[in-house]
Amino acid sequence: MHTRTAIAALIASASLLALTSCGPDEDTSTGTSKDKPAATKDVGEKAETAELPDMTGKGLQSAQDQAQKAGFYGLTSHDALGRDRMQAFDRNWKVCSQTPKAGDHPTDTKVDFATVKLEETCPGKDTGAEEPQAAGATMPNFKGKAVKVARGALDSGTSLTVEDASGQSRFILMESNWKVCSQEPAAGAKLDGQPVTLNAVKFEESC
Repeated sequence: MHTRTAIAALIASASLLALTSCGPDEDTSTGTSKDKPAATKDVGEKAETAELPDMTGKGLQSAQDQAQKAGFYGLTSHDALGRDRMQAFDRNWKVCSQTPKAGDHPTDTKVDFATVKLEETCPGKDTGAEEPQAAGATMPNFKGKAVKVARGALDSGTSLTVEDASGQSRFILMESNWKVCSQEPAAGAKLDGQPVTLNAVKFEESC
């Protein structure tokens, strides 16, 4: 009996030690100390601010490199002439303007460069910043606009024919290099699924 009593006492003592060994400052459910909470990011914390240089006149690749060096990584660019051309080779393009302008900005700010090709002149107004407006139920006036822009404005289901207005029957492959001279239906006409025809020439040519 004495032996059993001694064993029971030892078991009870061991259980008591197990319950009290964690101490009053230890959270046994998570394993982390209550007096050392996990680090959390302040919800109201603002993004770091840095100075964005003026990139006007620089080559697009150089502008992007300098912007990243300054701490800005949300970079994009567009065709300032409104022809919706892609800047596939950045070194072939130059910066006409930028949004936002040079100055102190949060480093997570999106920086958009308005560009033209190296041999081109920057326009007085950036006409390529906005997406092409959908045609809707009325035929827009596409005269002077890039064929690519016109296609983007029309419903994707529109039956569209593009013809060479010069009479040379050339294939129109790069639609951003061709401008609309005339169209059918005419601007302002009701647009309700009928086929559309655009007559175009290259931008350096006259209609």
